[in-house]
Amino acid sequence: MADIEVSGNSAPESLITIAQVIYGLHALSIVIGVTSAITIVGAFVFGLPSIVAVVLNYVYRHGTRGTYLESHFRWQIRTFWFAALWIMIGALVFVSLFIVLIGIPIAWMIWIAAGLWVIYRVARGWLALQDRKPMVF
Repeated sequence: MADIEVSGNSAPESLITIAQVIYGLHALSIVIGVTSAITIVGAFVFGLPSIVAVVLNYVYRHGTRGTYLESHFRWQIRTFWFAALWIMIGALVFVSLFIVLIGIPIAWMIWIAAGLWVIYRVARGWLALQDRKPMVF
């Protein structure tokens, strides 16, 4: 395997490819959310591409320890789980305030904001990976 040196932390090319695939799967989920009747964040959390991506994150993350890719894998995992949290918060608001009808627009605002946040996280992470830079939190 070819190694790429970045700030003293080398990363195997195969793991860089896996990180690219994971960002690609997340991006595919975003496209599915934009082009279908479900929300972006809904497609991101419940769509098969992102579920496969987060499984790949957990399977391969042990090999990223000590490299700049470790921050990308952590970024990708956190993006998925925080998106899931925002879906649950939106659903809780929707259900709890449905009776007074104000919960519906509030829930939709939460889901739309979470969808835009997911787009930002995937784009920012993928661009940093292209530049072989770690994610700075």
